[in-house]
Amino acid sequence: MRKTLGWLLSLVVLIGTMGAAGTTAQAATAAEPAAAADIKDQILGIPGMSLIEEKPYPGYRFFVLNYEQPVDHRQPWKGTFKQRLTLLHKDVSRPSVFFTSGYNVNTNPRRSEPTTIVDGNQVSMEYRFFTPSRPDPANWAHLDIWQAASDQHRIFTALKKIYKKNWLATGGSKGGMTATYYERFYPRDMDGVVAYVAPNDVADKEDSAYDRFFAKVGTKECRDKLNAVQREALLRREPLEARYATAAAENGWTFNTIGNLDKAYEAVVLDYVWAFWQYSLLADCAAIPAAATASDQDIWDSIDAISGFSAYTDQGLETYTPYYYQAGTQLGSPNIKQPHLGNLSRYGYQPPRNFVPRDIPMAFQPGAMADIDRWVRDHANQMLFVYGQNDPWGAEPFRIGYGARDSHVMIAPGANHGANVAKLLDGEKALATAKILQWAGVAPAATLADTGRAAPLAAPDAELDRRDLEREPQLRP
Repeated sequence: MRKTLGWLLSLVVLIGTMGAAGTTAQAATAAEPAAAADIKDQILGIPGMSLIEEKPYPGYRFFVLNYEQPVDHRQPWKGTFKQRLTLLHKDVSRPSVFFTSGYNVNTNPRRSEPTTIVDGNQVSMEYRFFTPSRPDPANWAHLDIWQAASDQHRIFTALKKIYKKNWLATGGSKGGMTATYYERFYPRDMDGVVAYVAPNDVADKEDSAYDRFFAKVGTKECRDKLNAVQREALLRREPLEARYATAAAENGWTFNTIGNLDKAYEAVVLDYVWAFWQYSLLADCAAIPAAATASDQDIWDSIDAISGFSAYTDQGLETYTPYYYQAGTQLGSPNIKQPHLGNLSRYGYQPPRNFVPRDIPMAFQPGAMADIDRWVRDHANQMLFVYGQNDPWGAEPFRIGYGARDSHVMIAPGANHGANVAKLLDGEKALATAKILQWAGVAPAATLADTGRAAPLAAPDAELDRRDLEREPQLRP
């Protein structure tokens, strides 16, 4: 600043010694703005930010980054770790969307639905303790929803100096939960929140809502068909477990965390009905085999395609240890009855403790989700929750109370865990789109005058808008 002022004073003296024509020329030169620094240089100028790589994408700049974070935000002097994030840069004049999956970050260019709607920038954060964003050594007591929200707050605070327009938080499933928790702990950061299919397990021991859901979802014909295959898989436990042992040997699977192959087999089978409704549609019931006439291979193939026999192996569980840890310490987890199985189940719906290595201590905090639920009911402001009608995780949704302002809960008919704004009924789709545009500060005049005319601002892009549906182990939203 001092150098700039000195330069300007020298210019004034110089101008004073020149004629009128020279004065005009020099004034024009002085009025020219300095060229803005390259966006990569601006981002890397943030203390603690470093570049992993830049990947080209037409119309955007895409960066994979590391950001240095405190292991414990309450005691930041006690060590740091590198947290991975990505930045899809459109333009600093556009709004920004903060996307969270709640798990590992996708290091390929992707665009969430709200980013497409507002034609904006997108920041995507890897959740703490998902490798490589894990402190070393890992003190698991520092993995909780407040610490993760504080990670997000620090990233936002750093980037807001560059991206000064409105910000929205979004995410699906655990990412929707993450966006909600962030809003609860840092309600002044975002201008709006769009949370997709976000479970809200307020009382961990009260799960009757899930039982009621499975008693009526879809059609009776489809429910009976799924239940029969699940029951048949337990009746044929001996030959199918032999097949499982062969597959384990071929793939190098082990079962130390859950305890043994029998526990893993039953956990996969008990996930079958839930996983079908989470990922499939009612029309997909036609592909389910008739249990009474199905071969062992038919039963195996159907269970494997829908639940995945690798899910409860050590290798399948390892990536998601942070999720199971949180499910067993704060988030809660469902425990459904499945009465059609009678006495065929030996272990029931197993708790998260069975899916986390025993050397990691866990203690459940029953007040964590109750606090979030109360806050959303009483204080939600410019928040949108979208659920799928046939998604089991929507059986315990977030709800809006009298204290909420400009907030909405919408349900996509017939949709599963992939529900979004585009799958809502036309009236709600238009309203949701209009709200997202308004919160982002980019609603066209036509939308402000008539929400029915609301539409995404960005053109569709099949690759950028592609949703990478990773097969998720059960208990995992």
